[in-house]
Amino acid sequence: MAASEGRRLSKELTLLDVYAIGTGSMLSAGFFLLPGIAASKTGSSVVLAYFLASVLAVPALLSKAELATAMPRAGGVYYFLDRSLGPIVGTIGGLGTWLVLVLKSAFALIGMGYYLALVLNFPPEWVAATLTGLFVILNVLGAKESSGLLRVLVSVVLAVLALLFLQGGLALLGGPGADAFHGSPEPFLTHEGQGLVFTIGLVFISFAGPIKVVSISEEVQNPDRNLPLGMFLALVTASAVYVIGVWLMLEVIPTDVFHQDTTPVATAGTRLFSWLPDSVALGMVLVPAVAGLAAAGNAGILSASRYPLAMGRDRLIPDAFGRLGRTGSPTLALLATGALIALVVLTLDVEQVAKLASTFLLLIFALVNLAVIVMRESRIEAYDPGFRSPGYPWVQLVGLLAPFILIGVMGIMPELFAIGLVGACLAWYFFYAHDRVVRSGALLHWFERLGQGRFAGLDPELRGILKEKGVRAEDAFDEVVARAFAIDLRDGESFMDATRRASSRLAQRLPVSAEHLVEGFLHGTQTGATPVSHGTALPHLRVPDIVAPEMVLVRSLAGLNVEIGDQFTDAKHGALIHAFFFLVSPEENSGQHLRLLAGIAGRADDDDFMDAWLSADDPGDLREAVLRDERFTSLYLSERGPAAALVGAPLKTVEWPAGTLVALVRREGEILIPSGSLVFKVGDRLSIVGESDGIQAIRSRYGSVADVEIPDFISAEMEV
Repeated sequence: MAASEGRRLSKELTLLDVYAIGTGSMLSAGFFLLPGIAASKTGSSVVLAYFLASVLAVPALLSKAELATAMPRAGGVYYFLDRSLGPIVGTIGGLGTWLVLVLKSAFALIGMGYYLALVLNFPPEWVAATLTGLFVILNVLGAKESSGLLRVLVSVVLAVLALLFLQGGLALLGGPGADAFHGSPEPFLTHEGQGLVFTIGLVFISFAGPIKVVSISEEVQNPDRNLPLGMFLALVTASAVYVIGVWLMLEVIPTDVFHQDTTPVATAGTRLFSWLPDSVALGMVLVPAVAGLAAAGNAGILSASRYPLAMGRDRLIPDAFGRLGRTGSPTLALLATGALIALVVLTLDVEQVAKLASTFLLLIFALVNLAVIVMRESRIEAYDPGFRSPGYPWVQLVGLLAPFILIGVMGIMPELFAIGLVGACLAWYFFYAHDRVVRSGALLHWFERLGQGRFAGLDPELRGILKEKGVRAEDAFDEVVARAFAIDLRDGESFMDATRRASSRLAQRLPVSAEHLVEGFLHGTQTGATPVSHGTALPHLRVPDIVAPEMVLVRSLAGLNVEIGDQFTDAKHGALIHAFFFLVSPEENSGQHLRLLAGIAGRADDDDFMDAWLSADDPGDLREAVLRDERFTSLYLSERGPAAALVGAPLKTVEWPAGTLVALVRREGEILIPSGSLVFKVGDRLSIVGESDGIQAIRSRYGSVADVEIPDFISAEMEV
């Protein structure tokens, strides 16, 4: 694990937040400030340059989505590069990406300063520096407050830009504002192919949104779905806006004016809305420009601060940066980020910022694609992304090579900047961080396949991430627990007895002998492959030729002292265990197996688990202790009460709430696997799993086991 993790950031951000951060990051200075400068380098092919830049961002977006769903951690790209390529590359990626995001945020805030200067009599640079301070304060208050503002800003930007594009379409068809089209577009290529390639590299900074999104991946709810979907939707939105918007600017702004224009959206908008009063026309375009640039600047500060946070946790920089303040935000990291942004906006011009940021961003994108190749080829079982990049490895190879072609035409100064920044990062690592870091990346796991060593701590760290992420819907965790056997150990029984009894029950359902299962469980425990935490042990196996996972719950009220081996040394240590979960999964689905283990371990870490486990009266209570109350309920069918309506009804005729499932039926001491033709009888006890809303609906409609008196034979059905 990271050396210094501190508290985890709260998971407060939704799909809409991910989309807002990604879109707000991309619809910024690259659209509101850069198009005229870019057009001066290539002509009207600037529209093509923006489109090709968005296409070249796709490999890195796919790679970031895969890495982020496997490792949703603050610091995004830094964390991916550190854990895949090692702390040296992690240092380069972390400090470098932090600087890229600082430059990108400064770029947006400078643009915002130029637009506000149209109505305020203040220097744009000082307006940008003041706004930096305000956004830092907002982010110190918390990510949820910051992302709430982003939602509003992005909504305003998209709504008003849609109105602007609609007005452009009406003007093009001869409606109001038709005289805005000057009818003398500049040549397609003013500097031949080299100018186009240079411009692609120059505007590439416009598509840094995915970097900002993965920087806050630790704070995203359901990252397996929300991260890739939100990033993809943001890129499609931004690409469409750039292509349509920049083409519109070319058509309505005279060439000589366009090339010098630092507020091209305002210029284009006032020409298209010339039929309105001047103040109204200016307001129509000033509002989305300021909102978009504010969204980008705010999102940049939010995401950039997560890099020093993550590096501080790992001791690559002073660990004070890795601590959270009273509001749950990385206060010191935010202050350092804001100070650096203010320095940039007061000292560098627009084109310098764009060139420097794009150059290093291209290098980072190349390294991210390499990271996916390394993680895939390392064959680490706990590397379990919820989204896998299509087209592997060809997509990653294109994403690895193309950035270096663009860097090659950016000019000597950006190249020297990139080289100098890499050198500075290396110097920092060897003079400060080298002696403080004891890990290496997944690259050594790949080398292990070639006869080299590896870092033993990476796999457990990824397993820890799996535990935090929990199981997926397709893992059917609730069903596995609901149909699990349950055994109460007698006084004097040993761990060997528990293993034999659990193996005997599993052999009733699996095409494997009890002896084989016993041997596998004991071997895993002796060699340290059995996870142990908070009085819980998880002996587990993967075997071929089985269809679905099966499990046995074993309880020891007095507790058993079990010797557990250490996976990485020859040492053994004793642990007092009250809860054993004997899990067997299909051999070919290692990811599901690890997620099931992680789901159990995550529940075992809850403060209320052991009390619920030890106080359980029957197997249903044991299963409910594992599943958490909101995902599981039991119904006892008696002759009276609301559940009596189910008696005599076939299962297939009952309309259960969406997202719920009858996992098993216990009848007179026997366990029945439900089928559509099963007819419910008095005395049946139904175990039902599902989403919390559906479970609550069942309880409201039929009650639960707690609402009825259960005959003694039902309470005594646990095997002892």
